Amino acid sequence: MSKVTLNLIAAACENMGIGVNGTLPWKLKKEMAYFTTMTMKVKDESKLNAVIMGRRTWDCIPDKYRPLNDRVNIVMTRHVDEVKTKVPEGVVVVPSLDEAVKYIEGREDIESTWVIGGSSIYKAAMEHENCGKIYLTEIQKSFDCDAFFPNIDTQQFHLVDEEEIPGERQLEGDISYFFRVYRKL
Repeated sequence: MSKVTLNLIAAACENMGIGVNGTLPWKLKKEMAYFTTMTMKVKDESKLNAVIMGRRTWDCIPDKYRPLNDRVNIVMTRHVDEVKTKVPEGVVVVPSLDEAVKYIEGREDIESTWVIGGSSIYKAAMEHENCGKIYLTEIQKSFDCDAFFPNIDTQQFHLVDEEEIPGERQLEGDISYFFRVYRKL
């Protein structure tokens, strides 16, 4: 097996919704800061983290935040040649998760790898032999969504406590949520 571990990070509401009409159905500043910290934080200051996303997820990131700074952005698509012409220099475009892993293996400067969506990319990562953990923010409210996080098989993934991840309920406005970590067995 490769040395690249795929960590998934997402926020989902009670019906496992993760998005609607190409955007997040909620505005949670502290949760977004958590996402940024988790996907950027490195132990070795000379390294970066990689974020892997599907093309639709890339398209949903507001222009002013694209590419996600201080991270290696990898976009997965079946239309590699077409998408390569539309993304800024430095953004890596690959046809599959295996190609993304292979690309990351070829670099010495990547510390952690984060899969950031969407639904089909999460599903592929959860089924991949390199899947490590799912960092899921469980929002305690329902929203209308048209994109969903895949079902988490509790035979394959166990809820674990991680020291740096707050275990207590978080509250922003009228929305409460929990940061959960599921480790693949």
